[in-house]
This record gives sequence, structure tokens and C-alpha cells, in this order.
Amino acid sequence: MSKLSYSAEYSDSGFWKKMGKVIGKIGYETLEQALKLYYAARDPDTPTWCKGVIYSSLGYLISPLDAIPDITPVVGYSDDIAILSAAIVTVAAHIKDEHVKNARDQLQRWFT
Repeated sequence: MSKLSYSAEYSDSGFWKKMGKVIGKIGYETLEQALKLYYAARDPDTPTWCKGVIYSSLGYLISPLDAIPDITPVVGYSDDIAILSAAIVTVAAHIKDEHVKNARDQLQRWFT
């Protein structure tokens, strides 16, 4: 599957459904990365090329077709984590403090 087709896998409802399933499985930091990307993508100021990178990475996270299936013990989410990390590095200059705050606020709601 190409990068662009993973972008096509993305949907808001799919993102939130996947987040509900992976809480406790992929770790706090990875959830925070995914949420920062989500909020950056929703920002109208984020450049289109960044949104393409973000939606591709979040689409990969959502997609049931992974390089390493998520049901594989221990390493099942390692490819998802790598993709999210690469996306964060690529678009870091466009992740605003408000995106970080929104991500942390959401994590607070989930973990308190």
C-alpha cells in the first residue's frame, strides 16, 4: 500500500475508534504523538503538505493492513510508533503549543 493510500484510510471516526482500542497498548507518549498530529492536522494554518504527512501516518495507524499486524505480541505496534515518530519529526515546526495542550488535555481526560 502506498503512502497516499494510507492517507485515504484516515477518517476522524476511525481515528477516535482506534484511539479507544489502543489506550494502554501503545503507551502514553505514543498516544500523545498521535494526538498532537491529529490536532495539527485539524488546524487551518497547517500547510497542506504537512496534513498529507499527518493523515498518511494516522491512516497507517488506523489501517488494519500493517507491515507488522497489531495483534502480534510486543512488536505489533512498533511499526505504528515508528511511522508516528517520523511524522512528528517531519512536521515538528508546524506543531503549535495549542496542539500540544489539546493533546495533553485529551490524555488527562482519558487517564484521570
